Amino acid sequence: MAVALVTGSSGLVGSETVKFLVSQGLEVHGLDNDMRSYFFGGEASTQWNAEWLTHHLKPFHHHSLDIRNEAEVNALFGRFGGAIDLIVHAAAQPSHDWAAREPLTDFSVNAVGTLVLLEAARRHCPAATFIFISTNKVYGDRPNSLPILEGESRYEVDPKHPFAQSGIDETMPIDQSKHSLFGVSKMAADLLVQEYGRYFGMKTGVFRGGCLAGPAHSGVELHGFLPYLVRCAVTGIPYRIFGYRGKQVRDNIHSADLVSAFWHFYRQPGCAAVYNIGGSRHSHCSILEVIQLIQEIAGREISYTIEDGARTGDHIWWISDVRKFQHHYPGWSYRYDLRGILTEMVEAARERYLTPQHFRQSLETPPLNA
Repeated sequence: MAVALVTGSSGLVGSETVKFLVSQGLEVHGLDNDMRSYFFGGEASTQWNAEWLTHHLKPFHHHSLDIRNEAEVNALFGRFGGAIDLIVHAAAQPSHDWAAREPLTDFSVNAVGTLVLLEAARRHCPAATFIFISTNKVYGDRPNSLPILEGESRYEVDPKHPFAQSGIDETMPIDQSKHSLFGVSKMAADLLVQEYGRYFGMKTGVFRGGCLAGPAHSGVELHGFLPYLVRCAVTGIPYRIFGYRGKQVRDNIHSADLVSAFWHFYRQPGCAAVYNIGGSRHSHCSILEVIQLIQEIAGREISYTIEDGARTGDHIWWISDVRKFQHHYPGWSYRYDLRGILTEMVEAARERYLTPQHFRQSLETPPLNA
């Protein structure tokens, strides 16, 4: 049985990856030490998801392991050696605001942790496919230099610009702009993954995500705008919009559609491949627009305020051009549009936050066929 290692396995993308790979017959080992609770507090803990995966999925094995710990990482990789066929690296410090609080921690997790994993893969399983979840923040604030026009509820790129129809592609430069420290640490990791592909001939793929969404996200104000907004809608917590009058535009991709893209890449991997991946024109919104849609789905109003100051390095308009990936993997397609994503998230948030006892019971009780 082929072995897959998934870092950040209790987070949004990691847990979705684990579920899918187990369904495909792989022996999956997850690495996650719940650092998200250190970054954002107990409400952001992914421990609940680790419990669900452990109780419900076989063969899945959870390892509370810090990816920066070279000895422990190499011990795990050495245990399986060449049987490791796939590594999906989803662990990260994910917030550009938080990175400024502890730059050394941010860089050590995002950049050094990635280097530790790459070197362990090169030593123990060089033929494995290595997939890295990067971010559109590697482009810094350069997207804000596009010719952007203000509408009633959103910003849009001038229709005459090449990016207007399909979004931003991989030709946008990644330097000469303000990134936030988070953007820099992820850019370092992004380049390392590419370099291990080019220099050592490893099968590496970089996926530069926009907003990643789904019901398994432990969203907080500093990270995960859609899940946190849904949580505010369900529980009545006031929501704060940072800058741009709430007209900033984001594309949103369901974690299941993202993992499907990983699977296509794994079955036919490239070397040092780089893809922008997100909801594209298929699934996108401004914050003001998505507030209206969530209110419609949840059946209640969201109390929100708009702050004057935008976050450092934040984008005014981002839509991913996914045509490069679609050209390389024409069998891949979206299953979820924006309404489908939000409907699923609202249902999950209601169960988690409004009926916590039922939610806890679902974590502890395995299905009959487990």
